[in-house]
Amino acid sequence: MEALLLLSAIILDYILGDPYSFPHPIIYVGKMIGFYEKQIRRNMTNLKLGGFILLILSLVTVVLVIHGILIVAGLISNMIKSVLMVYFIYTLLAAKCLNLEAKKVYDEIIIGNVEKARIKISYLVGRDTSSLSLEEINRATIETVAENTIDGVLAPVFYVFLGFLVGYPLEIMFLYKTVNTLDSMVGYIQEPYKDIGFASAKLDDILNYIPARIGSIFMVIAGGIMGYDIKNGFRILKRDRLNHKSPNCGYPESAIAGLLNIQLGGSNIYFGEQVYKPTLGDKSRTLKAEDILSTIKIMYMSEILLVFFIVIGKFI
Repeated sequence: MEALLLLSAIILDYILGDPYSFPHPIIYVGKMIGFYEKQIRRNMTNLKLGGFILLILSLVTVVLVIHGILIVAGLISNMIKSVLMVYFIYTLLAAKCLNLEAKKVYDEIIIGNVEKARIKISYLVGRDTSSLSLEEINRATIETVAENTIDGVLAPVFYVFLGFLVGYPLEIMFLYKTVNTLDSMVGYIQEPYKDIGFASAKLDDILNYIPARIGSIFMVIAGGIMGYDIKNGFRILKRDRLNHKSPNCGYPESAIAGLLNIQLGGSNIYFGEQVYKPTLGDKSRTLKAEDILSTIKIMYMSEILLVFFIVIGKFI
């Protein structure tokens, strides 16, 4: 039953993605976070303490709401509860959405439309995109797909699996995605988020610690299966995984850099401030637009591999 729920959700994500007409729970999680943040900023001067309160309020609210919905659904019908679980798991997976949004950038790059490419990539990254060249846009797209292979695909699968082990798959998955959403909204080291986002950013680092390390290995193996340079993938992962200000992002990015024999990383502008990032991988060649498509393929294959091992290891 657990395997069927998980596989059904993954198939739905592959087919449907995130249609704009569907109510998406993360949109409401984001609105809740925005409301709490506004109240905390209005009523507190110690924003670092306020950030802890923001984190706790957000997590408690989401877990209580999801747990309550499942209790009510279970009282009505176990079938309704199962359908809701599949729906919620499906909405918290981001593979198809990431695929489509990255391909929108790819489409602009291949025709050389730098202005539209800058707009498209601005929806995916936190850095300033207004002056990026086509090559920098290409790099930013590859980096965000690599990073979100963990955040948006492998880590949610990992946490729903842990949830099945303890009997609370949705609650644990939503805990992870709420922290991830907090980090994307307020988890920056620049003002005005430096203090209020501190707690969320740190907890996001902790929750992604294991998925980033396990997931990057799955990414390299997935790339090898698809014919990319698995030997160099492991070499660069081992050598450059710590070449990032984030304790986790360097893992998937170095895996992709090694598999594709490209170089990622470097300085970017965030909120008007230049942030230096070390490079990952060797500059063996210039980036190509097709590297975006290769990264997407590796994302999907690593998801398939992880789910395969979960099903084999636990559900059969």
